[in-house]
Amino acid sequence: MPIIYLSPSTQESNMYVTGGSEEEWMNRLADAMVPYLEASGIQYSRNTPDMTASSSIRASNAGNYDLHLALHSNASAPSNYGKTRGIIVFYYPGSSRGKRAADLMATNLKSVYPLPNRVRAEATTSIGEVRQPRAPSVFIELGYHDNEDDAAWIKNHLDEAARAIVLALTEYFGIPFLTPVPPRQGVVDVDWGYLNIRARPSTSAPVIARAYDGARLTILNQWQGWYLVSFDGAVGYANSDFVTLV
Repeated sequence: MPIIYLSPSTQESNMYVTGGSEEEWMNRLADAMVPYLEASGIQYSRNTPDMTASSSIRASNAGNYDLHLALHSNASAPSNYGKTRGIIVFYYPGSSRGKRAADLMATNLKSVYPLPNRVRAEATTSIGEVRQPRAPSVFIELGYHDNEDDAAWIKNHLDEAARAIVLALTEYFGIPFLTPVPPRQGVVDVDWGYLNIRARPSTSAPVIARAYDGARLTILNQWQGWYLVSFDGAVGYANSDFVTLV
């Protein structure tokens, strides 16, 4: 299953015109994303508010991530303070995977932002968290925090934005988007020794783990005839015909 580096803003001095900081609200957005990430089987590591953009990049590059995702909000130039609205999803030019992820996120955010014609994906080389990560990178500027309408929209629509972003991630990784449900317990019930746990809900998907007959699984979600399970540190899909609920 895919794993991302989730990097909400650490810019505590960038203040929202309606109160609070960019760091606070982008961490709240990341918090809102977590249930959707876990429900869909997307694993993640996350920076912390005491880190910086540079240390976040170093942490991302120290791992083996499928995508680096930075969450920010924007600010206008002083001459245009409070007048600009819109969402920009940045990617690195020449990165086909970064562009594809950015395009998907822009498309999905258009469905929840009140001015969809002001949502766009754009290439840049000027942002460190776009230019420096080893993984394909996307840097979301989710509205302008110096604009009262954008700041209010961010605060009041965290769940909708989180859902749209994670939906784009599932489309990017080619896995089902699943809504959060309470976890259940199950036991492997096979006659031939072990049950394959796969990277996607398909018999042609790579096997990432094997659970032997009688092994206990945590069932995180369900899609058609497959359970999304956690087993021995791995998260993947198991055929539900061979798992008994307990």
